[in-house]
Amino acid sequence: MLRYILFRLLQVIPVLLGTTFLIYFMVFAMPGDPIVAMFGDKTPNPVVLEKLREQYNLDQPFIVQYLLYLKAILVGDFGTSFNGQPVSQILARTFPVTAMLAVMSIAIEFSLAIVIGLFSGLRKGKLFDNLSLIVGLLLMSVPIFVVAFIGQYFLTIKWHVFRTTVGANVTLWNLLLPALVIGITLYATSMRLTRASVIDTLNQDFVRTAYAKGLPRRRVIPVHVLRNSLIPTVTNSAANFGVLLVGATVTEAIFNVPGVGNTLYQAILRGENSTVVSFVTVMVLLYLGVNLVVDLLYAALDPRIRYA
Repeated sequence: MLRYILFRLLQVIPVLLGTTFLIYFMVFAMPGDPIVAMFGDKTPNPVVLEKLREQYNLDQPFIVQYLLYLKAILVGDFGTSFNGQPVSQILARTFPVTAMLAVMSIAIEFSLAIVIGLFSGLRKGKLFDNLSLIVGLLLMSVPIFVVAFIGQYFLTIKWHVFRTTVGANVTLWNLLLPALVIGITLYATSMRLTRASVIDTLNQDFVRTAYAKGLPRRRVIPVHVLRNSLIPTVTNSAANFGVLLVGATVTEAIFNVPGVGNTLYQAILRGENSTVVSFVTVMVLLYLGVNLVVDLLYAALDPRIRYA
């Protein structure tokens, strides 16, 4: 187990270098001068422009900028945004909001997928199974912004259950509506995976053996069937969780959630190299960490899996 964990941690190094290099290159290659864009319609003083370019290392070649950035990352310096605020402070302010939204969304998705997928698999071909497949297919085909606007119209404007937007007042209740929108749109794939896995597990020899030994259905279903059917669902939910940690940009924009997605989008528009790459660096590390935890959970879910 320890050897496997060390091997996965070593894999982080080339992934991190490759990701930061590509992101830095794409931001660097964007047209326009980000320093000039800071002044809007005003004509900046050429001396001020040169000082700002020197301050943010924009007067250096691309490869020098990238190496200076890596050097700063190694000592825990994520750089400074163009408004003078350290990127670490921006992350500390926005990431908890996105993390709360991601946890709530995945909790909704996972709960719906397990409950509906399990009952659909146990009732294959019945009315409940057919209805759940139709609803799941419908949710998979509808864009998330459509679901967001429908939820916003009925639950905020018409019925006044939630606030229309989150804004600066970030609470669990205010984040519930965007979390419901994300969770409902994501659950369909996980539900279908759970259903297919449950159907496959029901036909396995160890399930038939459990019934043959006289174990009751209330014991066989949760312990032998559901537990061994969770691996594809956990994998899909973990991938979704990693993506949401980077920021649900569309949903955050519709509900005005002050999270990572909105901040990262604005930084890309302004061409803030250090902000964009720093955000991506942290998110890549989190995504790799989530995937490592999920890989280790496989052994707990399925005793047949062992890491040598």
